[in-house]
Amino acid sequence: MFASALHHLRYDDLVRRARHERQAREALRLRRAARREAAAGATEPESHTRRRYRFARAA
Repeated sequence: MFASALHHLRYDDLVRRARHERQAREALRLRRAARREAAAGATEPESHTRRRYRFARAA
């Protein structure tokens, strides 16, 4: 009976770990997708905002 209880505890722990890993992968996938979407939307209007001018304007 002890072996059976130990087996169930290990199995339940394995199932919990697998569920946690799936949730972590899903969260990572969603963060990456949001980052890609934000980067895709931000590149068009800000594509030349960081351009440095070669010569400074004279005052």
